[in-house]
Amino acid sequence: MRIHHFLIATTILSVACNSGTMDENTKRSITYPPTEKKESTQEYFGVEVKDPYHWLENDTSKATEAWVKAQNEVSFGYLNSIPAREGFRNRLEELWNFPKQSAPIRVGEYYFTYRNDGLQNQSVIYRQNGLEGEASVFLDPNEINPEGTTSISIAGHSKDGKHIAMDRSEAGSDWSTLTVMDVATGETLDDRVEWVKFSGAAWYGDGFYYSRYPAPAGGTEYSATNEDHMVYYHKLGTDQSEDELVYRNPDNPNLYHWVNVTEDEEYLILYVASGTDGYECHYKKLGQDSGFQALFTGFANKSNVVDHIDGRFLVITDIDAPKYRLVSIDPEAPDAGNWKTIVAENEHLLESANTAGGALFLNYLEDACNRLYHADLEGNVVRSIALPGSGSAGGLRGERDDEVLFYSYTSFNYPTTTFRYDVNTGESQVHYRPETDFNPEDFVSKQVKYKSKDGTEVNMFIVHKKGLEMNGMNPTLLYGYGGFNISITPSFRISNIVLLEQGGVYAVANLRGGGEYGEDWHKAGMLLDKQNVFDDFIAAGEYLISEGYTSSDRLAIEGRSNGGLLVGAAMTQRPELFKVAFPGVGVMDMLKYHRFTVGWGWIPEYGCADSSKTHFENLYGYSPYHNLQMGTDYPATMVTTADHDDRVVPAHSFKFAARLQECHSGEDPVIIRIDVDAGHGAGKPTSMVLDELADKWAFMFDNMGLGYTGPS
Repeated sequence: MRIHHFLIATTILSVACNSGTMDENTKRSITYPPTEKKESTQEYFGVEVKDPYHWLENDTSKATEAWVKAQNEVSFGYLNSIPAREGFRNRLEELWNFPKQSAPIRVGEYYFTYRNDGLQNQSVIYRQNGLEGEASVFLDPNEINPEGTTSISIAGHSKDGKHIAMDRSEAGSDWSTLTVMDVATGETLDDRVEWVKFSGAAWYGDGFYYSRYPAPAGGTEYSATNEDHMVYYHKLGTDQSEDELVYRNPDNPNLYHWVNVTEDEEYLILYVASGTDGYECHYKKLGQDSGFQALFTGFANKSNVVDHIDGRFLVITDIDAPKYRLVSIDPEAPDAGNWKTIVAENEHLLESANTAGGALFLNYLEDACNRLYHADLEGNVVRSIALPGSGSAGGLRGERDDEVLFYSYTSFNYPTTTFRYDVNTGESQVHYRPETDFNPEDFVSKQVKYKSKDGTEVNMFIVHKKGLEMNGMNPTLLYGYGGFNISITPSFRISNIVLLEQGGVYAVANLRGGGEYGEDWHKAGMLLDKQNVFDDFIAAGEYLISEGYTSSDRLAIEGRSNGGLLVGAAMTQRPELFKVAFPGVGVMDMLKYHRFTVGWGWIPEYGCADSSKTHFENLYGYSPYHNLQMGTDYPATMVTTADHDDRVVPAHSFKFAARLQECHSGEDPVIIRIDVDAGHGAGKPTSMVLDELADKWAFMFDNMGLGYTGPS
């Protein structure tokens, strides 16, 4: 859906303004625009389920556009009236305005980096000849689109280092277009590959492999189900219509497909997934007419080919190893009985393994913090790579002839810093450290353990100013995700400094469903065990209150995407526990999520209400949209979504917000903030990011009866 820009109206608000705080006896009153209810009922296994706001699923209708406009007028009118918003926005801009730079990417004799001078809407791609060469602009998305809604990233490069493929996306959509540039001259070639989604550019010879969907019908780009994901080969200098179809499965259109080429260009590796959990792996010899052979079949496990060395595949797998192991497999005899163990499973999660510079680099997650190890190709550890502290680290990728590699490290009070690693000596040195407008020594980060409802021990990170009094009055934001085997580890977010400066607390819980402790931890929070995730999150809030960090009147919760579902479930199950809720781009209708765009891919994680009575009852039992109850005092809530979100379609948030406004009996506001020309989150311009963050902090503090006092 494309929503036209509109003026923000504030006339329907009754606002009490003062120097920055709201008088405790004065409430801002909001008149919500009426939302029509239309009769709609669907039967699931003998149960009739009403869906009166189903019409909001049609995101291209005039009625939906009018509803969005009316809701945004109310929401932005309210947000712009908060006295503290300007202070938060100004401070966020001050903090955000520092140079940022990614780790270098080597392409032949050149190195590429993403850089942002501080407040540029999109990062600029720079190129330099060698590590000591002078960097210059190679491609600036801000010049292509001054509005800042075009994002561009490197999708892959040719083996000879002469060509580089660029992935271009508009307005935050998952749809992208691949173009090709000459590395040495910066010239853009005529090649153009469209309707690409969930794909890179895997180069081989004078072209590359990529994955795409058929072109959608006009007007359905952002909501219609995506089916028939195909793999093609594009030869440079030809039109996309001439691209070679490499793989397609018309008998099962609800599959993902993506490919890699081994560094030695011996094999094309094909991955096939029925969703976002396990996947198959197939391979074929390049330069021959042979078809694909199966390396791993079925969707119960996750196995990735790391490299092809001396005629054998090096593979990281969770088969018989929920915390993963590294094995060597002969492609001529791939049966498990012939595997050779390179790195055995141990008590910590083997998060990744890479080969580079003739060595093996292992990245472990030890109690939700990364540890890096340099090993030989037989799996023998040569050294542990010292990190600045307990945080998140990644990188150490490259090619066999690389002698210099890069890795990044970050933590809650440690800005993301790039380190240069000498493969031969094992020495690390800072390559790029940003200068920020805060003193990390002013803050403390700690790990705690707390018990969930069923007695399971859960890890949580807590960050606040040193010497903060635990008086139960501190404004606190609890963040969570808990799903899809995704690990939430310590990371630096400059926006959180605003909260910490105000005497606030930031907490992150490592919920079941995530990947922090291996596949068993993931499975304990998926499908019929999804309620464990919500219980873990609720218990985290209870812990923060019991330990004096905060109280229910000062506790906010936040999550995005699957985390938006988390917040929606928590606030419907325990509305009295939280003062403020931020469900972002959330999956809110658990009975119908699989009917939009790529939602079918989440069935392995959630289950499907259409195909199983057991799963229907489970999903219906926690679906946020369906579990809102009339006459309930819900937390002050700011639902967020975007008009171009083609992953979790905005209809989820539309319907949830409409139903929430109908059911809510309290005086605190329950609004929906809908971004225009934005998507699920990736590629959002800096200006829009800062606006949303300012609205978030202003909304949270205002509804806790607090104002903005400036940095201290």
